[in-house]
Amino acid sequence: MTASGDPVDLDNSVAAPPLPEALEAWRAGALDAWADERARHGSGARSRLVLDEVRGALATALGDPGCLVGLPPDHVRALHAAVLGCAAPGRADGPVVLSAVEHSAVHHAAADAARSAGSTEPREVPVDGDGRVDLEALERALPGARVACVQHANAEIGTVQDLERVHALCRDAGVPLVVDAGASLGHVPVPAAWDVLVASPRAWGSVAGAAVLALREGVRWRPHEPGEAGASRRPGEHPGTVDVPAALAAAVTLQGLLAGPLGAADPRHALVDRLRGALATVPSTRLVGHPDERLPHVLTLSALYVPGEELVRRLDVRGLRVGSGSACTADTLRPSHVLAAVGALTHGNVRVGLARGTGPEAVDRLAEALPEVVAEVRRELGAEDL
Repeated sequence: MTASGDPVDLDNSVAAPPLPEALEAWRAGALDAWADERARHGSGARSRLVLDEVRGALATALGDPGCLVGLPPDHVRALHAAVLGCAAPGRADGPVVLSAVEHSAVHHAAADAARSAGSTEPREVPVDGDGRVDLEALERALPGARVACVQHANAEIGTVQDLERVHALCRDAGVPLVVDAGASLGHVPVPAAWDVLVASPRAWGSVAGAAVLALREGVRWRPHEPGEAGASRRPGEHPGTVDVPAALAAAVTLQGLLAGPLGAADPRHALVDRLRGALATVPSTRLVGHPDERLPHVLTLSALYVPGEELVRRLDVRGLRVGSGSACTADTLRPSHVLAAVGALTHGNVRVGLARGTGPEAVDRLAEALPEVVAEVRRELGAEDL
């Protein structure tokens, strides 16, 4: 089969193409704030000034001008820092509580925190078939915990959590809540129901080089990595320099996106609805994630009797670039713990993430091609009539 059109990227839930304003801001930062912000000369002072303005702008965009904003180099290291930094002080004997659909980095950090403190293993809270956290199970898991981790939305299946209720339970139990907003910030409104928030500018269309880690005033946190004695450490930042141009691009793009349509008002929401409707009738498949309480741009389909990697390959030949496997591991063909948690097939899946500016033509191409490819692969495997 030959490609039926120009290639189109439809795997943009974790990293989206940089927006023009992100590239413009990055270039301005690279020309104006290139110096080491720790340097004690004029160029260093200029970088420090830009960095201070960026942190202030991000804190305001997050709805808490008084929060402490760090700029780790990427989303994974920001999540590690959030979990390990909050798990370290004070509650040495308590577990880390986390939902079953958290980013793999959260699962890894929670396990590491348990090993380092010689404490009990993490308490994993189940989710329902749509990926929503079991709030009764969460309430039972919280007593004695050091920290709780519940994402705002899932990059793989799109389901959005009820953070207000989650935060209320954590507050009543006296447990700080780490919220991973890596998939949601810049796409849907993020409620102020968090104690620590992590975000990924690459996912909203900024450049690589800086993630966001915000701590509310009064949250106990300490660095989990070695550093110079007495050195001032922002949450999640390594001993060394911050990528100031990338941080500037993150702040500029987020400000612009928050001023535009989000959630159901985002044009991509209607496109995903259109795609869900077209794919709902494909035999022996399941659309995974909540149909309404979801991100505007994410869709995952799980197909029986079909290897996910083969679907990706054949769609790529047709010029349709989609994802498969886990959205939060380096090896994207690794079976997804998120799909396993919601009871979906973990191998025969296709993940779609629409970038801003994606048009209906691309969605219609996928809606036409995917049923054909699923049927084609099943026929070749002799599974057509199973």
